[in-house]
Amino acid sequence: MTATEPDPEQPAAPQIRQDIPHSARMYDYFLGGKDNFAVDREAAERVLTVFPTMRTAVRANRTFMHRATRALARRGLRQWLDIGTGIPTSPNLHEVAQAVEPGARVVYADNDPVVLAHSRALMTSTPQGRTAYVHGDVRDPAAILATPQVARTLDLDRPVVLSMIALLHFVPDLDDAHAIVEHLLDPLPSGSALVLSHATAELDPPGASKVQEIYNQAGTSLRLRPRAEFATLFAGLDLLDPGIVPAHRWHPDGTDEADLLPAGVTDAQVSFYAGVALKP
Repeated sequence: MTATEPDPEQPAAPQIRQDIPHSARMYDYFLGGKDNFAVDREAAERVLTVFPTMRTAVRANRTFMHRATRALARRGLRQWLDIGTGIPTSPNLHEVAQAVEPGARVVYADNDPVVLAHSRALMTSTPQGRTAYVHGDVRDPAAILATPQVARTLDLDRPVVLSMIALLHFVPDLDDAHAIVEHLLDPLPSGSALVLSHATAELDPPGASKVQEIYNQAGTSLRLRPRAEFATLFAGLDLLDPGIVPAHRWHPDGTDEADLLPAGVTDAQVSFYAGVALKP
């Protein structure tokens, strides 16, 4: 499907709430995007008052996604299921993957109607590759896997990268987060990969804890987790070097950090853990 073709299997975009802040639109604001409303900007500015480096943190998180995608494409992986996609911000995952392997295929999934409204930007694939978008909720992983978009875009008999960037901290119960990961990984064959990043209060307890409070007060459940809890999401998988580290420390290669991250960025300023693992 090209970027100009409507997808008859997608639902009509639901009404977009402009009276309450939304995490995806706040994230867009932190990245310097324009797809946000006054209520999102107000909540984001409250976050910046207690955690002034949030823009650095989300950029570190996004550049981790770029590096992890490139690294796995160079290892020969050619398929991605990216859940919690967020509002499109170029370069999107498929642009990074297809720059290494033009035939890469990507299915994006998100439950935010703003992302659905902009989903055509996620379907600008190379002629050799393919992309698709699913309007779905990670809390119902079976429904995402059962969509025709997944069936016609990905071959689940071949390795798939399951990517959930800055998503599972919005699943408050750790058992629920485990169940989501296990359900999505279960049908994927050996050689598949899991890419996760997750906000934490462990590296800057006062500031990050206040961020959690602001999100929760705004109606978005946010659960910041320590490294030990985050690590359990990779149970049974083979972590790639350097293991679980702050997002900016996962194989920095200088390709996208120079313009986005300040020199000397610290772990506390980022406060995201990240890791990549392979399914044996």
